[in-house]
Amino acid sequence: MRLPKHFWLGAGFIGSSALFIVIERLTGFEFFYHLAAIPIEVMVAVFIVERALQKHDRREKRRQLMFIKSHLFRSEMRSLFLADFAALKAPALTMDEIRTASLEELKGMRLKAKAVEYKTPEDMEPVILEYVKAERVWRNFMERAITFNFEEIFFDMISILHFVSDVRGYKERNAGRLFIHEALGHPRMKAKVYEVLGDGIRRFLDYAIELKEREPEMFEEVMEDYALSARIRKAGDAPEPACD
Repeated sequence: MRLPKHFWLGAGFIGSSALFIVIERLTGFEFFYHLAAIPIEVMVAVFIVERALQKHDRREKRRQLMFIKSHLFRSEMRSLFLADFAALKAPALTMDEIRTASLEELKGMRLKAKAVEYKTPEDMEPVILEYVKAERVWRNFMERAITFNFEEIFFDMISILHFVSDVRGYKERNAGRLFIHEALGHPRMKAKVYEVLGDGIRRFLDYAIELKEREPEMFEEVMEDYALSARIRKAGDAPEPACD
């Protein structure tokens, strides 16, 4: 059985205190009774300092992770998020609305995004394909989660990679057919599609809230880039005007 971290250190401190108490009982010298308190005080101080250092280290790792996300969200994942929001029916959110929202409004958007609805199944297919295209990003995040010891992120990435594998396998066997049509016929796979795509919306809003709270200048930069990209994407999707 694996012993807890610092087990022997703690046992040594407690043993030292017990020894001083025994000596005090045998000799009657009260001085040893006061000495018995010192190892316990040192042990408590060591644990408090270590806990504080662990919290500081974790905060620093989360800050590093936020900057890593900023890079990936602004480059390799931009198309994915733009596609996800473009396919969204409810809650109806645009990048311009997110960019100009207050912190409280962003939190309200995140609350509404607990349940999402998409325009049509066909609108979901491009988002699904973006998840497949971003496979390298998910592996990157998984490696970072291992490095920074973020267990929740690690298991999220494993789940997404399993989903990507399912989509890739279906596409290889059924060229030209939409994965979403197959998924809608299987309750568990349908639920998985909505979970993965919906989590994309929720994770983006979580990231926007984190930036708004901690790095407001970066929030403005990132969201302005996204809003501009969304407008360009929308203009590109608009039909050509009819010629006379």
